[in-house]
Amino acid sequence: MFSLEVTGLLGLIVLAFNIYAIIKIVQSRAGTGVKVLWVLLILFLPVVGLILWFLLGPK
Repeated sequence: MFSLEVTGLLGLIVLAFNIYAIIKIVQSRAGTGVKVLWVLLILFLPVVGLILWFLLGPK
């Protein structure tokens, strides 16, 4: 199993990427509805939402 330090570090990395993604979403030229959906996806499903955003979000 992962130690507590490794798990905490991975959590901080995911949090940092989520904050970066949310900032990029808010700054994008997408419509308000699309922005809200992406932000909600990242907030409720942090890892899955982040992966989907990296694959499908930015053009």
